[in-house]
Amino acid sequence: MPKSTKNLLAKTANESVAEAMKQINPDVVAAYPITPATEIVQIFSQFVADGEVDTEFIPVESEHSAMSACVGSAASGARTMTATSSQGLALMFEILNIASGLRLPIVMAVANRALSAPLNIHGDQSDTMGVRDCGWIQIYSETVQESYDNFIQAVKIAEKAFLPVMVAMEGFILTHCMEPLQKEKTEKIKKFVGEPKSLYSILDQKITVGAADIQEYYMEHKKQESEAMSTAKNIINKVGREFKKEFGRSYDLIEEYKTTDAEVVIVVTGTTAGLIKAAVDEQRAKGKKVGVLRIRVFRPLPYQEIRKALTNKKAIAILDKADSYNSFAGPLGSEIRGVLYNNCKANIINYVYGLGARDISFDDVYKVFDELLKIKQSKKQTFELKYIGVR
Repeated sequence: MPKSTKNLLAKTANESVAEAMKQINPDVVAAYPITPATEIVQIFSQFVADGEVDTEFIPVESEHSAMSACVGSAASGARTMTATSSQGLALMFEILNIASGLRLPIVMAVANRALSAPLNIHGDQSDTMGVRDCGWIQIYSETVQESYDNFIQAVKIAEKAFLPVMVAMEGFILTHCMEPLQKEKTEKIKKFVGEPKSLYSILDQKITVGAADIQEYYMEHKKQESEAMSTAKNIINKVGREFKKEFGRSYDLIEEYKTTDAEVVIVVTGTTAGLIKAAVDEQRAKGKKVGVLRIRVFRPLPYQEIRKALTNKKAIAILDKADSYNSFAGPLGSEIRGVLYNNCKANIINYVYGLGARDISFDDVYKVFDELLKIKQSKKQTFELKYIGVR
């Protein structure tokens, strides 16, 4: 939340991202409506209709077509954006890999929503976690303000890394609930993002884009893509520092909240971090050494920073708002466990929670901390998978 209350607006994340898109004024937006992301492009399409931007708005017949149009647009050198959610993101899967493989700086807002079946339109992170290995940078927002700020930074990150970026924000929790927003001046936003940048243009007849890549070359090109993702961590940090200098709000790959002297820590991503921070303050008031580590950037995974933050902890809980259905761990749980392997002797519990946006309460968080404090002295290193709130 902004430190100053001057000039604050009451906005949802959908409204805020649409405003950010308006201020950036992209060349092309191609989109298909899907709850709870529909409002983003609905609001933005009104800006187009009213002549407030000169964006080419392309309404398409499916999310697969939306991302296909984005690929063609970005490959021509146009600054390109879209938004989607859940089944829409899943339908894009084939084209997500093409966008990253062609090194196209597309920016996409994703309103996190549970995947069917059964049908559920509410917010968990199963959609973005399901495409975590498609070569897209993934940034997870905790607040409406951060959704706005992340989307603006994503443009600069994408065009420096030459990789697509998805900005995740939980459906309804952020997309439809109002919070304070410090909206920046349009001229400052335009100056910050600068002019569009691309590696190439498909309109240049001297190059070939999307050619067949057989055994002799494919691995080398994918290795370059992997190296670009690794390099992106430095770019994200650099853009974050530039954003702080210009607008006064600071963002890192991870956020540590009272973890320095903490004996036990909860690891989480997204909006639940705010609830846990409040619980940490309550527990600290009772003399308990607890903390929370929020993963803001999940791709590229900031494994060195995570390892440094957690190595000396006695017990760790990893909270997943998605399930991998593999009987071992959730998406975040398996990754963090891998990061800490041979580097941390803490007992670790992986909790799956909030599927279909089931509520998590202060009592639930207190129980997690109580369990961590009980097992912190155990000399036998363990890893467990549990569920919060299952009847």
